[in-house]
Amino acid sequence: MRILDLTSEHFPTYRACLEDYSADMLEAGDHKTRWYESMRDHGLRVKLAEDDDGQIAGMIQYLPIEFSGAEGQDLYFVLCIWVHGHKQGPGNRQRRGLGRALLEAAEADVRALGAAGLAAWGLRIPVWMRASWFLRHGYRVAHRQGLMALVWKPFRDDAVPPRWRPAGRTPPPGANAVRVTAFVCGWCPAQNMVVERARRAAAELGDVAFELVETRSPDTPDGWAWKDAVFVDGKQLGGGPPPPYAKVMRRIERARRRKHPA
Repeated sequence: MRILDLTSEHFPTYRACLEDYSADMLEAGDHKTRWYESMRDHGLRVKLAEDDDGQIAGMIQYLPIEFSGAEGQDLYFVLCIWVHGHKQGPGNRQRRGLGRALLEAAEADVRALGAAGLAAWGLRIPVWMRASWFLRHGYRVAHRQGLMALVWKPFRDDAVPPRWRPAGRTPPPGANAVRVTAFVCGWCPAQNMVVERARRAAAELGDVAFELVETRSPDTPDGWAWKDAVFVDGKQLGGGPPPPYAKVMRRIERARRRKHPA
């Protein structure tokens, strides 16, 4: 395998998180492109793993921690590390050491930049971005928030452990119409899909107030602390894999019925 820096040649694959063959990615809008164009001037780093047959099969993206959902001093933060695991496209390339190679390359890069350490988020359940995977690679748990563990690896003796940002206030429901509030950072196409499906459903229903809050900067507008989340009349729209459009539509329709019962 080879670890590569991102170039324009591989940008379409990176933009779709290695799933440029997927029709679902067309629903993610242009959020990731606009986020990348903004963040590359603020320290964003991207590395790709090229498998033995020349296919891009893994990626890692990381940036200064102040642009993440955590707080820290002189640290970088891994937004995601992903090795392709589906049958489509390049096929399942997991369990071949690509993830370890990507993480080690990012650590070496961050050390060379002179940062105090590298942090990441991990789930405390056995799914994608498992906290236990980072722990096996020498990381420590610095903070917990629900199922999310904030892990880190210090590179200097004076490194200070990071913390999750405090939870944000919940957007209020609409006064007369259902209010859909979508917070979008842009780095994750899965999150971007949810935003665009909610926007589309609100437009189709016609009497729904849709509000988009872009959260790329460290200080989000109006003091919001959310980075990526969709709220329907003050209630968060699920978690996990992006819900299909029909499910998003049903959720908004139920909120309408509660607000205006027949």
